[in-house]
Amino acid sequence: MGVTCDTRGGDRLDWQGRAIDCATCPHADLKVEGDCVKGRVCVQDRRARIIDAFFRTNPDLSDGYLSHPYFEARALAARYANVFKLPAMIEDIDPEVRWMVSQRLPRAQILKLRADPDPKVRVGVANRLEDGDLVPLTDDPDYYVRVTVARRLNPGMLALMIRDPDPQVRRQVARRIGNDWLLTMVWDEDPDVRIEVARRLEPEQLGALARDPDIRVRHQVAERIDAGLLAMMQDDTEDLVREVVRTRGPQASIIPLKQPE
Repeated sequence: MGVTCDTRGGDRLDWQGRAIDCATCPHADLKVEGDCVKGRVCVQDRRARIIDAFFRTNPDLSDGYLSHPYFEARALAARYANVFKLPAMIEDIDPEVRWMVSQRLPRAQILKLRADPDPKVRVGVANRLEDGDLVPLTDDPDYYVRVTVARRLNPGMLALMIRDPDPQVRRQVARRIGNDWLLTMVWDEDPDVRIEVARRLEPEQLGALARDPDIRVRHQVAERIDAGLLAMMQDDTEDLVREVVRTRGPQASIIPLKQPE
């Protein structure tokens, strides 16, 4: 497919802040095809969406821009380029380029990027890896990388993360970990984590949280705890909790167990 440049759209700037000159465009000879419109579909433009439109329209030209000095041009060219050209870009100086490469190469070829200096790249890698390949990222220095790992790791391996220093990570763990390990999280220091635990434990296991210091946790427990254990909560210090206990009564049905996501 060909490429053209025309003068519609007024003065536009390239990545160096200079006015775009269609007369000097290396693709000017393809003008008749109408596949490049200044300000809308142009590889010389500084704006990512305009460059992306160019490569989307002319993917056959993307390989030629993998070494372009402008990082947006390289990153967007990598989206459409021949995948066999991409291994050489794993060490590109710009994280946007490395992230794009991480999304296109086969999983076996992006393991090196688990140690990338940019957390965005490592998140991109974590979103593509599975099981054992994720283990080195369970103690990543960036909390959001670890959140991503906790969302993807096999539930049977999540015990590696139950003592993660960040409560947001532990919340993800509590939503997916197996019941045996979930029970150990009733002593987590963060109430938001314990709420997740209370949502998933078996009703007969919730006695461990019946006297939790956080009213939100106890309220969740009161809604789901085995009816035979309700008496543990009938003298709760909070009206809201006692009302749930009173409403359920000794013969009330048990709210079903919430399944892992």
